Amino acid sequence: MPTPVFLTVDTELIWRHHADGCDLADIYDRSFEPAGVGVGYQLARLHDHGLKATFFVDPMPALFYGLDPIKRVVAAILEAGQEVQLHLHPNWTAASAADRQAYARFNLTQYDRDEQQALIAGARDLLIAAGAPFPIAFRAGNYAANADTLDALAALGFDYDSSHNGSMQPALSMVDLAPEQIAPVAHRGLIEVPVSLIEERPGKLRTFQICALSVDEMAAALDHATEAGHALVTIVSHGFELANRAGTRPNAVHVRRFDALCALLGTRREALPTQHFADRPALALDRGDVPLGPSAYRLYRRQAEQLWSNLIAERAA
Repeated sequence: MPTPVFLTVDTELIWRHHADGCDLADIYDRSFEPAGVGVGYQLARLHDHGLKATFFVDPMPALFYGLDPIKRVVAAILEAGQEVQLHLHPNWTAASAADRQAYARFNLTQYDRDEQQALIAGARDLLIAAGAPFPIAFRAGNYAANADTLDALAALGFDYDSSHNGSMQPALSMVDLAPEQIAPVAHRGLIEVPVSLIEERPGKLRTFQICALSVDEMAAALDHATEAGHALVTIVSHGFELANRAGTRPNAVHVRRFDALCALLGTRREALPTQHFADRPALALDRGDVPLGPSAYRLYRRQAEQLWSNLIAERAA
């Protein structure tokens, strides 16, 4: 049986550029289209390889900057045939023109159940006002969700959450599931779609994310998923992730990884078909899927590559 893939892209205006006092045009470029390898580049590569992806878009900056920047990125995603679902960083609710570093509580888990439901409902309405269809899937900013988050989502009619990330548990991700849970599961009134993980060393989990895994690790994780008949693979990227942290030039390591991942998924579409949440693919639930086990060889090769990325590719132009 094929193993479906959710290729997901968290898409947001970056808070640090706002806090640094950049103007909106600069923040937009550095967040959504940094150095020519942002959302537009990713949409083009997805099109080239015939892949589907989900862009989890955070509309909360519209509370400060208005809807126009969110409308622009939503329109680009939809025009490219990809889907938009809901992302949420609540710190934007207290953004201030007088003090660019003023913010509300950063994580949803710092809010009670009723506050979370109000925040999610407000963000949903902003996203729809920006031109997106009614969202059915959600991912919390920083993966910071808990049982209250899932209860609020279910009450609001969402079908999926994709906030559970065992590598971030319990510091940020607080969904009441085991850290090793990578298979989708019916939980608290919706379907939890955990982020996929690998075990980079015994007992140490790492997110299946473009900036976190080498091409060898990604390929090995996909091989493992197909050979073991996993119910699902959920991959994470960001709209800004292929550029350096300043958003001023491409990070060649991350660009190569993204391009290689797209090529891998394009050539293996029968075994690993990419899906949209709106497709409502039939998912095998409550399975005991296990992350790819550790490999010292893959780990050391990635660490060497990561050192080059941090020292060279991440330098601001």
